[in-house]
Amino acid sequence: MSIDSLLNACRASVAKTLARALEGHRLSEEETLPLFDLTGVELRALCAAADLVRKEVAGDDVTYVINRNINFTNVCVKNCKFCAFSREIRSEQGYFLPAHEIIARAKQAQKFGATELCLQAGLAPSVDGRIYIELTEKLREAVPEIHLHAYSPEEVKYGARRSNTSFEDYLRELKAAGLGSLPGTSAEILDDALRDQISPARITTDEWVEVVTTAHKLGIPTTATMMFGHMETLEQRVAHMALIRKIQQETGGFTEFVPLSFVHEESPLFNLDAQGGVRPGPTGNDVLRLYAIARLFLGRDIRNLQASWVKEGTRFGQILLDAGVNDLGGTLMNESISTTAGAKNGQLMTPAELRRVIRDAGRVPVQRDTLYRTVQRFDDPAQDPDEALNHVGDIDQTFGSYATLAVDESIRYAWEPQRKRANASS
Repeated sequence: MSIDSLLNACRASVAKTLARALEGHRLSEEETLPLFDLTGVELRALCAAADLVRKEVAGDDVTYVINRNINFTNVCVKNCKFCAFSREIRSEQGYFLPAHEIIARAKQAQKFGATELCLQAGLAPSVDGRIYIELTEKLREAVPEIHLHAYSPEEVKYGARRSNTSFEDYLRELKAAGLGSLPGTSAEILDDALRDQISPARITTDEWVEVVTTAHKLGIPTTATMMFGHMETLEQRVAHMALIRKIQQETGGFTEFVPLSFVHEESPLFNLDAQGGVRPGPTGNDVLRLYAIARLFLGRDIRNLQASWVKEGTRFGQILLDAGVNDLGGTLMNESISTTAGAKNGQLMTPAELRRVIRDAGRVPVQRDTLYRTVQRFDDPAQDPDEALNHVGDIDQTFGSYATLAVDESIRYAWEPQRKRANASS
């Protein structure tokens, strides 16, 4: 059915909202909320409208990046209820990768064609505040060609506080050390009442906004994320996207928006929920609606909408390519955070598989860098390179996994009370 036929089959109020979005109007929060209830032909109309906006804003190319995740410690002083990745300081599964091991993994990623290194980790209590700056300097020296996409706003806050400095000064030092961009994680839902329920003592909404807007001011781009499908209301979802849109209109610093489905299977938030108020992640239609709404609500302000294959799998990710999505993320090579929460989609997606999925959706695959600059366009499958990353064999043996890190005695996190006292007195 054509978009006109689909709109004609919708209720008048729905058709009006979708038509306004297609005409280029920014939807209000009030207009957007009813779209979360759409099913049947109206859901099809929503997705079709999002797809048309995607085509207008981002074209028919579908991008991906060759990157590697390195979650260098799982020890964390925070107690976020949704997180299955972190471990307490005395846990027998707590690990901390030394700098030489992080560098070795970065060099391995470079050999496999990575253009991006994504570093995020827990907040280990014994670290010096300058750890992120020093690690960035060492990585920039070891792999100068790789873009360092590193440290969530929570980690920036942690490093700045432990260094007794401002967010701005700390970010200046990170940039001077070689940081390329920040992941816009630790956002979850930017509503402090909800954050107090799911992640008490975590970075506040105002602090998150201060970190990312300061980064943008300093010329450090960031991504923007939203974790959904747990305890949030529809109003909180829309308010979160409205805040992201407002920041983008002021700074232009977001490279992409990445909705992240809550993975409930191993999450303490879900498994310790005696009252039954935590949902077991979003349904399929809920995911479809969220992505399509995100494209209509943000699509002309934030060009790139990324589907997480880790959360959604490649099959559903392919469907989302017809609901506003134009990017399928990265190869990752390692994925620990979603995997420990129960995600079943593995830790590596090869470039060949990403291209296959994209082509099967009738689109053109394009390898990009972190800032969405084209690395290589693949119009002709016959010209695809035979990349080493497509032939890694045993993924865990090649790259390691969270399970192996958690039992490796050589990298066991050593809690040092005397170092904590020394840091506290310095």
